[in-house]
Amino acid sequence: MNEEKRNTLLNDNDPLGQALWDYHFNGFPAIVDVITNIAEDETISAEYFFRDFEKMPKLEQIAVKECFGKTLDVGAGAGSHTLYLQSKNIETTAIDISKKSVEVMKSRGVKNARHEDIYKLKNEKFDTILLIMNGVGVAGKKDNLKNLFNHLKKLLNEGGQIILDSSDLIYLNEQEDGSFLIDLNADYYGETEYTLKYNKIIGKPFDWLFIDFFSLKEIAENSGFKCTKLFEDEHYNYLAKLFGS
Repeated sequence: MNEEKRNTLLNDNDPLGQALWDYHFNGFPAIVDVITNIAEDETISAEYFFRDFEKMPKLEQIAVKECFGKTLDVGAGAGSHTLYLQSKNIETTAIDISKKSVEVMKSRGVKNARHEDIYKLKNEKFDTILLIMNGVGVAGKKDNLKNLFNHLKKLLNEGGQIILDSSDLIYLNEQEDGSFLIDLNADYYGETEYTLKYNKIIGKPFDWLFIDFFSLKEIAENSGFKCTKLFEDEHYNYLAKLFGS
């Protein structure tokens, strides 16, 4: 890639998208720093976003197997889930707010990859909406989750479904005796703030939501959905399905 193209990409201020780009097109290790207000900083390798079905966690394997009909993969990243669905002849649209991620997806063979904000998507209908890797976190705050569900409902065909995963961060409040200490006067404990950094590119801080299943179910039902848990692992991660009531 020539220097002019490289500088254009750097100016986009998209740490994760740039990392996916560098890993895919240049073979760089591409390690992203993840800075959050709830835990110690950590790193994630761009390579993780390129895993095939066999290397996906069990939760993700179940999630993609649950998809049917015309499917929307929200926040598709490098397109790994969409590529699996395509291999099963499921018509899938992959969207992401990162232009670089969309270019990576197209290069990998995703047939319909679009630079799109889920909140701005309208006048289309799908049978399955996939929000995997805690895609529901895009709501940002617990109080925003109903608005997200109401928007997604408009994008669903009759008989359609939403497949999503999240994590219950209550474990961060666990005491030595095994009990959990929650400050009911504070913000919801699953509301977080993240900043991503890759090399010299530092993204803008953004709100990200982790929602416990009980709260998810309550909000989903208040939004006119039925909600069922499909899977839960030993690390407070779970997979859920929302469908018409």
